[in-house]
Amino acid sequence: QVQLAESGGGLVQAGGSLSLSCAVSGRTSSTYAMGWFRQVPGKAREFVAAINWSDSRTFYVDSVKGRFTISRDNTKNTVILQMNSLKPEDTAVYYCAARNGWRISARSSDYEYWGQGTQVTVSS
Repeated sequence: QVQLAESGGGLVQAGGSLSLSCAVSGRTSSTYAMGWFRQVPGKAREFVAAINWSDSRTFYVDSVKGRFTISRDNTKNTVILQMNSLKPEDTAVYYCAARNGWRISARSSDYEYWGQGTQVTVSS
């Protein structure tokens, strides 16, 4: 089993920055690809970014390219989502997710483990 715990959410003005952190615990000796998703009430969970295990290859949804950066530190079992130039439409609950294996995916159904989520609110 793997446990994920997000932190770093909060309230920020448009144009500002936030850094979300995901701490991975449990069977951390295994290989996991990691992803960030977000969700607003009444809408489906949306893919934001993912990073694979082996070479830290990344993938982003078009709406955050150039503004968000996903990174990982396997020695510290931590995944970071650095969010810059935030917009009101980035407001959501952000979830960290992990899937067995090294290959990244943008599909939420491919991820076996999920954190509790952290709220990000961007004011205009």
